[in-house]
Amino acid sequence: MSISRRLWARLPDGTPVYRYKMTNASGSSVVLTNIGAGIVSINVPDKAGRLGDVVLGYGKAENYFDDGPCFGKCPGRVAGRIGGARFELDGREYRVQANKAPDHLHGGDEGFQNKVWESRRHRGAVEFRYVSPDGEMGYPGKLAVTAHYEWGDDNALRLTFTARCDAPTVLNLTNHAYFNLDCRGSVLGHRLWINSSEYIPTNGRLIPLEGSEPVAGTPMDFLNPKRIGRDIRKPYPALVNGKGYDSCWLIDGYMPGQLQEAARLTAARSGRVLRVFTTQPALQVYTGNWLSGCPKGKRGRIYHDYDGVALECQHLPDSPNHPEYPSVTLRPGQVFHEAIIFAFSVE
Repeated sequence: MSISRRLWARLPDGTPVYRYKMTNASGSSVVLTNIGAGIVSINVPDKAGRLGDVVLGYGKAENYFDDGPCFGKCPGRVAGRIGGARFELDGREYRVQANKAPDHLHGGDEGFQNKVWESRRHRGAVEFRYVSPDGEMGYPGKLAVTAHYEWGDDNALRLTFTARCDAPTVLNLTNHAYFNLDCRGSVLGHRLWINSSEYIPTNGRLIPLEGSEPVAGTPMDFLNPKRIGRDIRKPYPALVNGKGYDSCWLIDGYMPGQLQEAARLTAARSGRVLRVFTTQPALQVYTGNWLSGCPKGKRGRIYHDYDGVALECQHLPDSPNHPEYPSVTLRPGQVFHEAIIFAFSVE
């Protein structure tokens, strides 16, 4: 495994922005950046052995700040939505930024995805670290979080999050990479399997309603693999609300700390397969419903709606306001520890 680092840009205050490239024995590679501890590219072979970049992203470092799609980055403190931009913790109400008014999305405008993290090469891996001060975006407590990336000769990218705090807080971390296994065009022809019998219904603002519902007999059923686009235009509330898939599925067999296969994505044209594993309880699937108009991508590519799909392993949306969900509360003395694996192959 070789790991190289190069300066990508400097911010007006002189802060360096880096690109790290991890290359395995077969020549497959991953490029990361310290902006939002983000994934810039993943180059893996197709069924003919040709390498291709299967992750959407930008050619210019500056486009990674404040971008709507949140390409490849790790949002926080709480990924996803918090209804009404408020929550209670230990009997006290906290107000966070209503950046998706009247709700809160991905930690706010100054969330982790728009921060330059500390970074280093460490024991055959790349690590990013960010310290969030007490009160940042309205969240309580000082929080130190690390994102640890390993790239194997098996073409699997392993991401491990760890975090500690000095006062009770809430935390939900994921990676927001968008995948296109054909490296071009729409992903509506990709086939998707989700290891889930239930999903979370939401209102028109994508805030959860009460309880979960079975996927059986609905367009939300991916227990049998199907094309992403097969049902995406059906007049089903979850699809109408999101202009496509932007929903959360509960992973079958979830047990805290145990890796489970969450999803499998395949592309017949390229033959590439992506298997996603996680220790987290849920998977948010977003089919890039609003990509049109975002900054130009790598090599000047213009992105359109449905050109990529995000498979976000995380806790449930609006978890701080739902005590019945798996807890996102982190307390002093506890260690937040969650893992995500993106494993690539061909068939």
